[in-house]
Amino acid sequence: MRSQLLNGMTTERYRRSVTDGVERVAARLAATDRPFTGVTPDALAPLIERIDLDRPLYDTTAVLDELEDVYLRDAVYFHHPRYLAHLNCPVVIPAVLGEAVLSAVNSSLDTWDQSAGGTLIERRLVEWTAGRLGLGQAADGVFTSGGSQSNLQALLLAREESKTDSPAKLRIFTSEAGHFSVLKSARLLGLSADSVVSIPVDRDRRMRTVVLARELERCARAGLVPMAVVATAGTTDFGSLDPLPETADLCARYGTWLHVDAAYGCGLLASPTRRHLLDGIEHADSVTVDYHKSFFQPVSSSALLVRDATTLRHATYHAEYLNPRRTVRERIPNQVDKSLQTTRRFDALKLWMTLRTMGADSVGELFDEVCELAAEGWRLLAADPRYDVVCEPVLSTLVFRWVPAAATDPALTDRANRYARTALAASGAAVVAGTEVDGRQYLKFTLLNPETTPSDIAAVLDLLAGHAEQYLGDSLDRAS
Repeated sequence: MRSQLLNGMTTERYRRSVTDGVERVAARLAATDRPFTGVTPDALAPLIERIDLDRPLYDTTAVLDELEDVYLRDAVYFHHPRYLAHLNCPVVIPAVLGEAVLSAVNSSLDTWDQSAGGTLIERRLVEWTAGRLGLGQAADGVFTSGGSQSNLQALLLAREESKTDSPAKLRIFTSEAGHFSVLKSARLLGLSADSVVSIPVDRDRRMRTVVLARELERCARAGLVPMAVVATAGTTDFGSLDPLPETADLCARYGTWLHVDAAYGCGLLASPTRRHLLDGIEHADSVTVDYHKSFFQPVSSSALLVRDATTLRHATYHAEYLNPRRTVRERIPNQVDKSLQTTRRFDALKLWMTLRTMGADSVGELFDEVCELAAEGWRLLAADPRYDVVCEPVLSTLVFRWVPAAATDPALTDRANRYARTALAASGAAVVAGTEVDGRQYLKFTLLNPETTPSDIAAVLDLLAGHAEQYLGDSLDRAS
């Protein structure tokens, strides 16, 4: 049906369809009074399974009606102030507008002849980010699908720059609180599991550089090759920042590539008050940033930045039909020369629209708000005898554990915490995350919504405690 193709003859249909979709979403957002309905996979799956994809509805209004039942009604809404679970942020309107524009124009950011202005906008944003990082005039980078891809490419560059003929000798050092994508990337790069050396953390969940120094020295004595150190600026579980200046000094001493995973902490680049927390990042060889975590951008919007643009050559392959070698001599800017991806969305437009509409300071002020909210949440937890909180937050994450008033088997307390999280989600009243700390079950707030208040935090803590107490009471009754 050619009438469904977006072109100069179907602009009115496009306008009506998109407007109808926007109205549906707007109405749902306005009416949403909780972050989740609590629907289970068993309840929702049959609704989707019974849809016959070979029998279209031929009408976008009917399709949107159906979408209400299979998606919009039960979606997890990150914009709600009691969504406190993962690193999912509410999004700013200019970025959503950018999403609509980029989807309709559908530029592919692999070559100049497919994107033109899009190529230059992405390059300008890479330059802007590298400037905020302080990486220097030789820096470069490329947008990616997310932090995992950025980390993978960074470690690919580090592997190639290590210049060894024996991959079995390569070692990667990262903290035990670092992201799982480091180990996953090592395996994808053909390295063994023992190539990744886990460095313990201190009480604030920061990598212990004394241990890192000892492990680097041990590596050198054993004739192994320290391929890379991955420092984290904003760990997923704790929001902790590894000591970047000390880590950079060690990398310089041992000739080791320094990669900083700032997927979460990159919001500090825009902060009017907290940028100093990233001091030392300017010494990195590569940096991961996820704008879709702390710049309030829709998924996906991420980038890999490198200090030395020439290192990106390790991801470069030329195809005669796409980016022949002569285009380099002709100074034609093909972004595929830097990327692990070929076809790639113009995700940079969302950040561009945000910066041109709001400015970086406004984005940074929003991130400052959630960091201040976390500090207030920590004070609430520290004063609440029902909870044990792991560490004072630097960014916007709180990790804590409900503890019963009377001495109880720790394993039973673990189960009570897990139950509390599950029961809360099933109620739809709030959504929180969970994790494991030192072998025990903990709960987690990831605060990325400036609309969340201390009152919201206090109310959710009360709900969690109620569920945990109910579970413990029921368990003790059954045991008696």
